[in-house]
Amino acid sequence: MSQRPAILVLKNLTKSFGKFNAVDGVDLDIADGEFFTIVGPSGSGKTTMIRMLAGMEPATSGDIILRGERINDVPANRRPTCMVFQSLALFPHRTVGENIEFPLKIRGVPPAARKEKALALLRQLRLPESYYGKSVLKCSGGERQRVALARALAFDPEILFFDEPLSAIDYKLRKTLEKELKDIHRETGKTFIYITHSLEEAMVMSDRIGVMRAGKLVQVGTPNEIYSAPRDKFVSEFMGDVNVIPVSLAGGKLISASFDRSFTPPGLPDGFASGHLVIRPEYMRFLDSPDDAENSLSGRLYNEYALGSRIQYQIRAGDHVFIVEKLRQQAPALDLDQSVLIGWDAKDSVLVRD
Repeated sequence: MSQRPAILVLKNLTKSFGKFNAVDGVDLDIADGEFFTIVGPSGSGKTTMIRMLAGMEPATSGDIILRGERINDVPANRRPTCMVFQSLALFPHRTVGENIEFPLKIRGVPPAARKEKALALLRQLRLPESYYGKSVLKCSGGERQRVALARALAFDPEILFFDEPLSAIDYKLRKTLEKELKDIHRETGKTFIYITHSLEEAMVMSDRIGVMRAGKLVQVGTPNEIYSAPRDKFVSEFMGDVNVIPVSLAGGKLISASFDRSFTPPGLPDGFASGHLVIRPEYMRFLDSPDDAENSLSGRLYNEYALGSRIQYQIRAGDHVFIVEKLRQQAPALDLDQSVLIGWDAKDSVLVRD
């Protein structure tokens, strides 16, 4: 993605409501053809930001630059962009075909050409051509999602914005649509900018992810970079289950007041004095001896959870709760309240600041 030119550039983009900055000085380059996902908790500013990018909300300050042109003052209907809403915003009393053709009709495209384009989009979105005359009210939730996406593609936009379009769909269908959206992104070559609360959606679909907190983009990177090398404690905890130990640096060792002991550190960030040692559950393992890993802790098995192909074990050690995750075929047989020794190697951990 870095080799492609930027289609959209944000410079110090800010949206204020009184003294409150909902979006606070965001700088970002999005590559042409990229699938970029913005994640963050409720109130982090992601919806406000995407509304500014789509022209539905004016920026207080900063610049939105599309292919080298500042578009802050260009109204939404004159931007080469389109939004797919969570509510879908389909016309309820029109047919599937009429919904898809709507942007083409507005542009004065002749009826025959409109129908030809609508049928092509139905095929692309894996809907039968017979749906052309079907009422959208008789379509399932997943089918309506596809119709909304077909209508957005009928605009032939340069950028498609997605405002949590899968949040109200059941789990199995959501997983199917995640894969289909990624396929459609690849097939069309369009730039997709997507917002979601769901870590799983972001990890499955995105080329890059931007994590928002309190109006700021606190980290931008590939799914693997965000997951494996979080910049701070907030990002590490937001991006999935994690084990966190408060530590301080002394004599080249990480001192944990919680356990009155030291741990072997991974690479130290410049100027690191104190923060948190982060270990993902899949890097934790059960030990027969403390010598089997660079770092170890004793605890007891409090609970275990079957997660399909994986098993998660909850280990209590002092006042801390640790999670150890194993593939089902590699999972040991343990009894509740059994004493266990868990550990990890320094290379499998990350040091982060607060």
